[in-house]
Amino acid sequence: MEMLRIENIVKQYANHKALDDVSLSTQKGEIFGLLGPNGAGKTSLIRIINQITAPDSGNVLIEGKPIQREDITKIGYLPEERGLYKKMKVGEQALYFARLKGMSKNEAKVKLKEWFERFEIAAWYDKKIEELSKGMAQKIQFISTVLHNPPLLILDEPFSGFDPINTELVKAEILRLKANGTSIMLSTHNMNSVEEICDSIVLLNKSKVVLNGSLSAVKNQFRSNIYEVKFKGVMMAFANALWAGFNLVDSTQIDDNTAIAHVQLKNNNSVNDLLKAILPAVEIISIQEIEPTMNDIFIKAIQQTKGGNHE
Repeated sequence: MEMLRIENIVKQYANHKALDDVSLSTQKGEIFGLLGPNGAGKTSLIRIINQITAPDSGNVLIEGKPIQREDITKIGYLPEERGLYKKMKVGEQALYFARLKGMSKNEAKVKLKEWFERFEIAAWYDKKIEELSKGMAQKIQFISTVLHNPPLLILDEPFSGFDPINTELVKAEILRLKANGTSIMLSTHNMNSVEEICDSIVLLNKSKVVLNGSLSAVKNQFRSNIYEVKFKGVMMAFANALWAGFNLVDSTQIDDNTAIAHVQLKNNNSVNDLLKAILPAVEIISIQEIEPTMNDIFIKAIQQTKGGNHE
């Protein structure tokens, strides 16, 4: 079931078209990657979903219905530019945000206790915000974003400012929220995180959608049919065994009797065809497909649209 649907959104600022006929949808309980270079239109789209600004044309639907002002309680938004009141105490600040989202004081206190213990920051409840490290403040903002248990989360660079240990902690919490049915839109330049936790993605460039689909479908679209073969034997014998249906991309000699070769399949030939060709010549240690990474795909897709807009 759909959580969020964006239909043909157009947004113009003076002489700059920030969004040009953008459409996408996210399902309930999925993590959806909103990707693109700086200036591609991601922030404009997020602001429209949050009703901070309105589109010039197009529609935003939440759970199948046109978005209303009161739907803001269904959204948890963690902006890239964080903002906490430095002189307020940590617990007081988190409680303030919870009340803004419609939670009762007692309910918020119970939930805050759970989250502070989970993030191992219970001892900081009565400290002032200005005493916190950047990573600690990030934890407070993340908690404040998810505390009211919204069905849709929009997280803009949620791992910014975290060390590797806390990055993994936040990733685990995002996956736990997903498992409980929360829909999560993740806007990030961290392609490793996209690879690890996203179910589907949309890639914006120059205000338009240039890629959209499940992570597996997008990866399949950019497959190059290149396989890494590790073998024992002579490189020349391996190369001679390949016929016109294969292209030897490159090779590396590991030692006198072991080498690695990258081979591209051509003309609808299969891995089995490759194995039949090389088995008489060398002893195969391993063979695996070289899948494109999200980083590779991001760069290639942007290049195909002749570069991105950069701020």
